[in-house]
Amino acid sequence: MIVEKLNIGIIIGSVRQGRNAEEVGNWMYDFAVKRGDAEYELVDLAKYKLPFLGEELPAERRDEANNAISAWTDKMASFDGYIFVTPEYNHAVGGALKNALDYLNIQLNNKAAGLVGYGSLGGTRAHENMRLILGELQVADVRTAVTFSLMTDFENMSVFKPADYHTANANTMLEEVLVWSGALKTIRK
Repeated sequence: MIVEKLNIGIIIGSVRQGRNAEEVGNWMYDFAVKRGDAEYELVDLAKYKLPFLGEELPAERRDEANNAISAWTDKMASFDGYIFVTPEYNHAVGGALKNALDYLNIQLNNKAAGLVGYGSLGGTRAHENMRLILGELQVADVRTAVTFSLMTDFENMSVFKPADYHTANANTMLEEVLVWSGALKTIRK
């Protein structure tokens, strides 16, 4: 019997200049790919140039915006599950990721997600915020999260040097995402 591997998107959820998200996202992607248990794809939100939902755009920007929205929604629809990499900004998820999620609904329904965060408290408050958003989008978020501290996992709060103990949480989180993604895939078709 041939078992089809699940497609899991690892979403870099920050678009800020000087962000740490790329390093964290790349670490998570490299870690996941080495497991060989799913098809993982790194998706950088910064490449989508999404307008604010409901923003009135000048005529010359509408086609570009519509193309970005279409590319974003199609990409997100293509996955069986997600790992969201998000910093914590002001006790919540960043505005760009929230805006991007607001463009989605049916594309995410009945899928699973894991959370990877970073910040002064490891992004845990952003995770709590994400759990509320994902619940509304009918996404089953898994219990285990990976939380990187700006004080201990980054040198000078900018050079990513994660402690070894994060690998246990990363493995557990990925296992939970795969189990839930596989189970939920059976009810989507």
